Amino acid sequence: MSFWGATVITNLFSAIPVVGDSIVTWLWGGFTVGDPTLNRFFALHYLLPFVIVAVVGLHLVGLHQFGSNNPTGIDAKGTGDTIPFHPYYTVKDLFGLAVFFLVFGWFIFYEPDTLLNADNYIPANPGVTPPHIVPEWYLLPFYAILRSIPDKL
Repeated sequence: MSFWGATVITNLFSAIPVVGDSIVTWLWGGFTVGDPTLNRFFALHYLLPFVIVAVVGLHLVGLHQFGSNNPTGIDAKGTGDTIPFHPYYTVKDLFGLAVFFLVFGWFIFYEPDTLLNADNYIPANPGVTPPHIVPEWYLLPFYAILRSIPDKL
């Protein structure tokens, strides 16, 4: 993330009446965007996938607790009309999870730079907007809005 991107995104919180500027200062960790801010955002982006996995786990626990939601699409008149959660959905979910982790592990351990951008290795420069942020013609109105936000709030 660039200093400019962090500034624009965090300045959106300054639109909140009364407490907006305090929230922005708290997000920045000071009075300007700096390396601690970018490290904090990196940590947040590292943590969020684990939070999503935890929510998925809670979802599976809820399915285990309350049963599936009639996947066959027929009126259930007896236990023969429904599919039990165990072992069918448990095996299906564990198989899908194993396939995902195999593919994910391949990219993480054997091909780590395949899905990355080379610009990630360039240190951020607070005085220059990154050269890879070049707006296309159809994005120009949105870039104009984003660039005007810090001056207007």
